[in-house]
Amino acid sequence: MVARGDVIWTPSPERIAAGNWSRFAASAVGEYGAPSDAASDSTALHRWSIADPGAFWAAIWDLGGLGPHRGPFGDLSGGVAAAPSFFPDGRVNVAEVLLGEPTDHDALVVIGEDGARRVLTRRRLSDAVRAAAGALSADGVRPGDRVVAVVPYSIESVVIGLAAAAVGATFASASPDFGEDALVDRFGQLDPTVLVASGRHSYAGRQHDTSARAATLAERLGVRRGVMIAAEPTAAGGTWLEWDAWLGGATPCAEFELFPFDHPWYVLFSSGTTGKPKAIVHRAGGVLLKHLSEHTLHSDIRRGDVVFQFTTTGWMMWNWAVSALAAGATVVSYDGSPFHPGPTALWDVIDAERVTLFGTSAKYLDECAKVGLEPRLSHRLESLRTISSTGSPLSIDRFAWVYAAVAPDTHLASISGGTDLCGCLVAGYPTEQVRAGVIQGPALGVAADVVDDDGSPAVEQQGELVVDRPFPSQPLGFVGDTDGSRYRSAYYERFPGRWHQGDRTTRTADGGFVIHGRSDATLNPGGVRIGTAEIYRTVDRHPEVVDSIAVPRVVGDDQVIVLFVRLRDGCVLDDELIADLRARIRSELSPRHVPAAIGQVNRIPRTKSGKLVEIAVRTIVNGGTVAETGALDDASALDEFVDHPCLASL
Repeated sequence: MVARGDVIWTPSPERIAAGNWSRFAASAVGEYGAPSDAASDSTALHRWSIADPGAFWAAIWDLGGLGPHRGPFGDLSGGVAAAPSFFPDGRVNVAEVLLGEPTDHDALVVIGEDGARRVLTRRRLSDAVRAAAGALSADGVRPGDRVVAVVPYSIESVVIGLAAAAVGATFASASPDFGEDALVDRFGQLDPTVLVASGRHSYAGRQHDTSARAATLAERLGVRRGVMIAAEPTAAGGTWLEWDAWLGGATPCAEFELFPFDHPWYVLFSSGTTGKPKAIVHRAGGVLLKHLSEHTLHSDIRRGDVVFQFTTTGWMMWNWAVSALAAGATVVSYDGSPFHPGPTALWDVIDAERVTLFGTSAKYLDECAKVGLEPRLSHRLESLRTISSTGSPLSIDRFAWVYAAVAPDTHLASISGGTDLCGCLVAGYPTEQVRAGVIQGPALGVAADVVDDDGSPAVEQQGELVVDRPFPSQPLGFVGDTDGSRYRSAYYERFPGRWHQGDRTTRTADGGFVIHGRSDATLNPGGVRIGTAEIYRTVDRHPEVVDSIAVPRVVGDDQVIVLFVRLRDGCVLDDELIADLRARIRSELSPRHVPAAIGQVNRIPRTKSGKLVEIAVRTIVNGGTVAETGALDDASALDEFVDHPCLASL
């Protein structure tokens, strides 16, 4: 059995030499003042990136070709809590950078569940974005206005997102499976000018007509213009236009205006399961620089590569994936269910499109392993160089499964960050060994660390993930938070002078990171803090268990652990299985990890991006109600936890 920290992949010297990291490190030493050891030592390169942020981020600016209007580096002396500007005089148009030169190379490829393939070259994407930018301007959209979209990860989603950036509008998106009230809770905070909505979409082989909902949503939001994709507008009056008619009815934008480095680009939303979602405003230049560093260096995306990130427009990984255009990559999307028309749907795309980087969730890899897939036996996967996993901690077993069942010479990059920064705090290192269950290191330019509850450095023990110094994609703030109090409370109050990510984490002696779960979902029976990921690793390996969720139940002045499991079809949670699960947990973990109660449910609730909603279940099992369920993949899954029979004995 593979244990945490075991080396399971080592990059060859040839691969290291051919990668972006090595070329960048050499230029950092030769042109930007990095110490000589940074050319061959990734730890030294990271150390330089936080010690001399002005030189490091200038190098990323130049690497990404952001243009001549960089200006001097900003004053970071106020520390991370000041969320300072890195290039206060810098000016850039992020859409222009992502579009690049209008060549005949493929920019976007969208694959449907039926196998249909839609393609836009760089030239055609540029034309479409310029047409949409002209249409937005004709509708009166000005810099600082908000444009929102309820669309699948399609060509149109990228076109409208880039067009909004081109004219200086702030963009927010959601997938079509969000309910109307959930969309109003999110977009209603923005006072949007334009709504782009898909009138119909397909998922798991079923067609969904959303045109009537889109019309109602536009009315509730009070938008000036509604644009309908894949359906004729049904709303009365002059608000709505069909997508092609809207694009063709205005003069295309000829020139892109340059905007300040800190001009707002995106609004992303927190999950909202404990209240109305926070509307987080992200700065254009900072997010673009952060993505460039993650794509070109940590992910080793090279010009001409093919990047396939499976995501929806309601998850920040959509924003992350679109930015791969700036690295010169072709961006591939799959529009539909990852298991339709069959369990190999995404692996089929990897072969057909010769994907070099496949980004997915830990949950997807877990599902593939549990149904017995071995893609290396059924697919070539010869182009695949990197697999990126995020969304939740990737278990040790899944690290091992990737190398045994998928691709033995692929860089498996477990990464972690979030909506809060639209990027990564800890990431993969393509020049270093991969160790089972461990994220390889802190992202370049990010002073990530782990501290105990008193704020002292913690090594080889669970603590809180923090950042000690500013990084460029710190958000501008929250919409409606006029005095900044909610923003400061969210990130800087727990550990003054530090960014607090809210992830329970261990930093290993060799500089890696192990994420145990969200801090607010941490179990604390008898005063001992336990990360839920530890329990899931043991429980989910049981042959009869498909999925699980563990939450605390308050009993007097203490709390006990309650475990809920979803079992394979035909299996029943009887006394024998309960005893087996408890024995495994006690043996592999500790007596403190053993649940006081175990219950069976038909569904484990998750967000639309696949994350467990432990806080919502914890609220319910302790007698509360969940305020907002729009972010959940299936809100009715929560119903089973209300007065669940297993709670009666507690």
